[in-house]
Amino acid sequence: MINGSIVALITPMNSDGTIDYASLERLVEFHIEEGTDAIVAVGTTGESATLPMKEHAAVVAQTVKFASGRVPVIGGNGANATAEAIELTKSLQDTGVAAMLGVTPYYNKPTPKGLIAHYKAVAACTDIPQILYNVPGRTAVDMKPETVAELAGVSNIIGVKEATGDVSRVARLRELCGEDFLLYSGDDGSAREFLLLGGNGVISVANNVVPRAFKAMCDAALAKDAQLAKSIDEPLMGLYSSLFCEANPIPVKWAVHHMGLISHGHIRLPLTELSEQFHGLLIETMKQAQIKV
Repeated sequence: MINGSIVALITPMNSDGTIDYASLERLVEFHIEEGTDAIVAVGTTGESATLPMKEHAAVVAQTVKFASGRVPVIGGNGANATAEAIELTKSLQDTGVAAMLGVTPYYNKPTPKGLIAHYKAVAACTDIPQILYNVPGRTAVDMKPETVAELAGVSNIIGVKEATGDVSRVARLRELCGEDFLLYSGDDGSAREFLLLGGNGVISVANNVVPRAFKAMCDAALAKDAQLAKSIDEPLMGLYSSLFCEANPIPVKWAVHHMGLISHGHIRLPLTELSEQFHGLLIETMKQAQIKV
């Protein structure tokens, strides 16, 4: 079981847009040293939408290599065409990933029947565990708990990343999917409450910037120590908000570069680097989170 504090890792790039593998290795080492429980490689925060399939698989494979079995790596395998998601899944089959994370098809707005058919087709092409990912604010489709429950019956679909911020779904998902089905928050601002209500972990954007503190918060919440979790979490709330002042991963990539963790802050079009008007906001909330800037 992959529990706890999981980073939705950014994909570092050189100034010419190529992958910066030296910085990627440093990031993996940084997260292992800081106690991060698992790494998502080339999820949506890792700019999966703009990495061609061959490059996507290469980054995942290198992340697994750099981790060297010290933490599990989850590879992103989402796409808005089922055939493409299957092809991507097959390309990750031999990379050594512990699981795969597939975002709901975006723009298409599939029905529940379409979502079920999509995920069943992807799961059928591999024996590697699959994690569903529901983020309607980005995909324009909301995968309801009843749809998740239908998919929870597939042997290698093991959990869901729920990024609506609606913590009331924890109880409903647990009721419908059972105790063994893994529930991950994908919303940093409500993650503490999600864990206290019975979630298993958080796949986090802010974890890129504050991994040690985020790990401590997750550990406290999983232990049901609500007061300790709150005391760790509250100084981070401003950061959670500021990391979405522009479209993710624009702010978090700027913050990680500002911390000196990666050599360049390049981000692929159609996204652009963080607007100067938000630099002060990020710096201020990073200071509130006790990050040296």
